Amino acid sequence: MDDIFSKIGTSQTLSQKIERRIEEAIQQRKLVPGARLPSEKDLCASFAVSRTALREALRRLNARGLVEIKKGSGMYVSDICIEDAVKSLNLYYDLKFDSNLIAQMIEMRLLFEPQIARLAAKNRTEEDLRVLWDSIVELENCNPDNTQMEVDIINHFHTNVTKATGNPMIIVSMEPIFSLLPRMRNFLYANIDGEKEYTQEFQQKIYTAIEARNDKEAHDEMRSLLRRNHEIYEKYLKALLTKE
Repeated sequence: MDDIFSKIGTSQTLSQKIERRIEEAIQQRKLVPGARLPSEKDLCASFAVSRTALREALRRLNARGLVEIKKGSGMYVSDICIEDAVKSLNLYYDLKFDSNLIAQMIEMRLLFEPQIARLAAKNRTEEDLRVLWDSIVELENCNPDNTQMEVDIINHFHTNVTKATGNPMIIVSMEPIFSLLPRMRNFLYANIDGEKEYTQEFQQKIYTAIEARNDKEAHDEMRSLLRRNHEIYEKYLKALLTKE
């Protein structure tokens, strides 16, 4: 590990160079999750830097979730999981939520979700079908006055179509997008008559296509539903959101 904790040059901010050196070692698996870092004293000697520069680098690594500092025990490489990445994206999208983000979100869904439905039709299991059907029944039986519950159920349907692909990378990539949908849908279904019924109709069509493993039909029905969402956004919501 001598190559990791060797002397740092001075062409950049020392704390930044320390941070980058440790980050690269983690990326290259020279430092694996759970590995204990040397003490502050040893790191300062290895890097030939002051304790102030080292602590600033460690503070940033800790804030980014790469290093965990345990009081009285030492510093350890964090065990980064998928949930950490999702949380970061959720926070970013939540803070950036405006009319521009909604437009970009709709474009992204139009690009990806029809293909997701296609893959779901190919890979779905009987359990996937059961979960999707439960969402359809829940929406049908939901109290029409409970708009929040309706939008949550609709969101679950799209989430479960994604899960039916069996591809963890797709699930992780779409989850932050789906987390924003209730904010937009709550407005949509509370103010536009007939939209719930339209959604129910297309959920049934998407389900039928996925059940039959008809990937082309699943793709086309999902695309039709999302195009409808885009039309509603352009017609009713865009101007209102732009004013906010």
